[in-house]
Amino acid sequence: MTARHIVLAITGASGAVYGLRLTDELLRSGIRVTLLISRCGFTVLREECGLDWEGTPEEVTEKAWDHFAAAISVGRDETDFEPVISYYAEDNFFAPVASGSSAADAMVVAPCSMGSLARIAAGLSGTLLERTADCMLKEGRPLVLVPRETPLSAIHLENMLKLARLGVRIVPAMPGFYGQPETLDDLADFMVGKVLDALGVEHRLFNRWGA
Repeated sequence: MTARHIVLAITGASGAVYGLRLTDELLRSGIRVTLLISRCGFTVLREECGLDWEGTPEEVTEKAWDHFAAAISVGRDETDFEPVISYYAEDNFFAPVASGSSAADAMVVAPCSMGSLARIAAGLSGTLLERTADCMLKEGRPLVLVPRETPLSAIHLENMLKLARLGVRIVPAMPGFYGQPETLDDLADFMVGKVLDALGVEHRLFNRWGA
């Protein structure tokens, strides 16, 4: 049985840890991940997480495999010969995810900058990330955005409303505190859990209200 396939995109908004943590959980759940990282996304990964992943597609792929090795070992199905995690450069429009005929099951942009959100809302496809999001919309596949900005301007809000009306799930980076988080990891897990809920992926990352 072919594993579920989700595209995980990291843009230049603050909160790269959300994308990393989400990728880890998806891989542990046996879900195949295609990783897309914007040019500014690489900068945020370096500044916030200490990860210097810039390089050729082969080098980025190798670094991702090393970083998520533990998660891959947990979720990998040896009967599935497709790579469990892959990376494509932002200008590679020959990547499978650039076509609706081989669209992934879902896509998440975490974190999602206001620039990326605006370009997705406008239907622009200047990069592979934007083209893949466009494929999700035109094929009617789930698209989840995790915007991270404050305060929000009327332009930001209008773009989110436009996408929400098209069926896009907007899961803003607003961690809850009713679970009494004790660490920054707890706050990140809450947000990642909310995204997993939107994707229909089971998890135990936070205590649910009333539990």
